[in-house]
Amino acid sequence: MSDAFALIVEDDENLAEIFTLSLQSVNFETETVFDGDTALKRLAEVEPDVVVLDLNLPRVSGREILGYIRSEGRLAKTKVMLATADALMAENLRAESDLVLLKPISPAQLRTLAERIVAK
Repeated sequence: MSDAFALIVEDDENLAEIFTLSLQSVNFETETVFDGDTALKRLAEVEPDVVVLDLNLPRVSGREILGYIRSEGRLAKTKVMLATADALMAENLRAESDLVLLKPISPAQLRTLAERIVAK
């Protein structure tokens, strides 16, 4: 796989590091942001292949970020992997996302699913 770009939006620094290392191990270029406001600013500037998106974020919610991605034409090809411990919220947003991952997420699971979602 050629290097795909993943934007990781996760406020838990330990999880963000695990996500980063997992995706880099399968040749993703990664960038991590830790709050929703910064995520929106970066999404206005970049076109990631994949966004790993926590739903419960400071400042701007993951739900709002997902809405922005889906409403922005230039991000139409961006795949969104929701990463959350909130099963009910995840189920409510399943149709708008490409994949829902319930925390805890294993690094191997994330690597495999990210490779598959970009290959589609």
